[in-house]
Formats: sequence, structure tokens, C-alpha cells
Amino acid sequence: MAETTDIAEWFRGIPVVTRYWFAGSVLFPLLGRFGLLDPATLVLDATRLFSRFQIWRPITATLFFPLTPQTGFHFLIHLYFLYSYSTRLETGVFDGRPADYLFLVLFNWICITIVGIIVDMPLLMIPLIISVLYVWAQLNRDQIVTFWFGTTFKACYLPWVIMGFNFILRGSVMNELIGIFVGHLYFFLMFKYPQDFGGHTLISTPSILYRLLPSRRGGIAGFGVPPPSRRPPDDQDAPPQGGWGAFGRHRWGDGQRLGGN
Repeated sequence: MAETTDIAEWFRGIPVVTRYWFAGSVLFPLLGRFGLLDPATLVLDATRLFSRFQIWRPITATLFFPLTPQTGFHFLIHLYFLYSYSTRLETGVFDGRPADYLFLVLFNWICITIVGIIVDMPLLMIPLIISVLYVWAQLNRDQIVTFWFGTTFKACYLPWVIMGFNFILRGSVMNELIGIFVGHLYFFLMFKYPQDFGGHTLISTPSILYRLLPSRRGGIAGFGVPPPSRRPPDDQDAPPQGGWGAFGRHRWGDGQRLGGN
């Protein structure tokens, strides 16, 4: 009974967007594994999506993964990536702003769904997880992470290391490449272009998401324009300040072991 209470408390402690994403990514593979749902109805199928209006497919294709003795380890590794790096983003850069984080996930999901339809990709779980991991890696690019066998490197290389690791194990990198591409698209449009290049904010969180998930006090301010106290100086010869406008120069936290708390 105590163990059940501990699990329930752990689950409730997961930030809200990550909690439901994680729960769906556990539920649908198990339902498919035990035959309670037909996997053929869960994958992305453009023909059935458009001709038969099976509009649930882009959602279930993101949450479903076929579980077999050969794929179970691969699934668990990426489930860990989902839990770990989605939690770090939602409680870090997006702390107090669940609507902004939900917009990140939705933006990446829509882009990955479009790519999936174009390239006829039936499963979207791994690209979406990698896209979120990529955003975390860019926002924490100088943080040192420890991968398997004690190898250490900067966080900005983590998506590429995972891609190489999966290529060795599975011989394919399409999922990782799509995730990296979409993650970079979000990072460039939301952070890099408006803050490093002085461009206009091209994407922003819809107001309906703020009504659904109101921001809490204490979150990190703003998108698109650095907060006034962190803006880079007008004199381009002056040394850059820390914060949003100094990507690659600001340390976003102490190094952590991959898989550590």
C-alpha cells in the first residue's frame, strides 16, 4: 500500500504537460501490446487520415510504440529521455509557464506530423522526444553530461550522440534527424532569430493555451525579446551579458550525469 502511495506521489510530482505526455506514452504501447487496441488503428496513415477522417491517428502515432522483445529496450530508453528532459525543460526554462511549454510540444508535434505524412512515417514518438531533447540541449549547451561508459561531453552534442548510438543499434537515423530538424526549427524561431539576429517574433503561444494553463508567478520572463535586465548592450564591441542573448556563453546549470536527478 505504501509503495502504491509513493508511486502516486511521484506521478503527481511530474509537471503537468510532461505528466500527461508520459502517461499516454506508457498507456498506448501497453494497450497495443496486450491486444486491447489494434496497432493498425494507432499508426499514422495519410490515406485513412484524409479519406476516412481518422483524425485521431496523428495523436496516437505520437503516443504509440510497438512493444516486442526486440523493441522493448529501445522504447524504455526513449521513455527515460521523455521523462528526464521534458521534466527539466518544464521545470527549468519554462518554470511557471506551462502554456508556453505546451506550445513547444504542440508546435514540434504539428511539424513532425507534417513531415511524417510527407515521408510516410507511421510512428512519431521518437522524433517528438528527440525534438524536445534538442531544445533542452541547445538551452543548456555548455552543461556537461555523462553518457554511457563514463563518456562526458557538452549537452549540445547529446542529440548527435544519441543518433550515432541508435545508428549502431538499429541502423537507422531517420527518426533522430527529423527530431533534430524540428527541434532546431523551434529553437531558431523562438530564441535564436529574434534574440541573436534582432528579427521579429515569428511564433508565439496562443492565448487559448494561457486560459487553459495560466502562468504562475515566478516563471522566467518572456519570449522573443530578452528581459530588459538581460538584454545585450547596444555597443556590439562590448562583452555579451549572460542570459537569453548570450547563447553558447552562458552556463545554464551544473553538469549532471545522464540519468541522474
